[in-house]
Amino acid sequence: MEDEQLLDYEEEQEEIQENKLDAGAGDAAKKTKGTYASIHSSGFRDFLLKPEILRAIGDCGFEHPSEVQHECIPQAILGMDVVCQAKSGMGKTAVFVIATLQQLEAVDGEVSVLCIKYMPGTKVAVFFGGMPIKKDEDRLKNNCPHIVVGTPGRTLALARSGKLKLDKVKYFVLDECDKMIGDADMRRDVQEIVKMTPQEKQVMMFSATLPKELRTVCKKFMQDPMEVYVDDEAKLTLHGLQQHYLLDALEFNQVVIFVKTVRRCEALHQLLSEQNFPSIAIHRGMNQEERLSRYQAFKDFQKRIFGSYGSVWSWHGH
Repeated sequence: MEDEQLLDYEEEQEEIQENKLDAGAGDAAKKTKGTYASIHSSGFRDFLLKPEILRAIGDCGFEHPSEVQHECIPQAILGMDVVCQAKSGMGKTAVFVIATLQQLEAVDGEVSVLCIKYMPGTKVAVFFGGMPIKKDEDRLKNNCPHIVVGTPGRTLALARSGKLKLDKVKYFVLDECDKMIGDADMRRDVQEIVKMTPQEKQVMMFSATLPKELRTVCKKFMQDPMEVYVDDEAKLTLHGLQQHYLLDALEFNQVVIFVKTVRRCEALHQLLSEQNFPSIAIHRGMNQEERLSRYQAFKDFQKRIFGSYGSVWSWHGH
């Protein structure tokens, strides 16, 4: 995998959102064109998942897999590489969570998944920049997790220092891969991390928006992947979406509201505050300590409405 092959793509920003997507490229035999509205009559039990995973899915209130889950999970749990693009809210996260937990055979002292109520022996750790790295290093030394969820910068820093061992990784997941592959600096970090992992591993990448030029780059990290794209703009609209005024009508304990931009996040917070709602805003324009402080205030019930820009935790500094 040559650096030049991966690092000469220009960074995609807002124009990525405007690109027309086309499902016709590549090997049609491996690609699955999903639909946005179909709910399958089959249930999660048809995937022959572990009983503890089925119990957890049931506890979350899910009965039938979405179209994306129906297409991806059967192949993902068999270890096939997957690249999947579908609108937010269609269940992409559950694909890689279910697939990795289904296949995971936890070994003490080894990190198996790079990216639990009924699986108490499975340990998970989250690593991100903007905070002292010593705490992360101590966690890896004293209570090594089986599953690591991390931002590229902090994950790479821990791997470079030798504190995070990646030589036993079996499953490698990139969520929001358009951002991490589209940005040259983050792509460089991801590429270096991948080189530290075994060649034989399962790679899964997911995104709500994935232009064709980035699909080509993503597949350089994979071996003969299954590709699932929901490309029709009409299908990129969530089926059955309805909008209502809720705050005046519902009794609630706490609410999290996700918005598209930092400006909208601030405007929503100001509007709610003017209406005497106990609101707090958090977004990428704040430093990490301020974000964590505000999150803690919400967690401690000092505030009841949490307005968040969608990429609030996409911090990739060391």
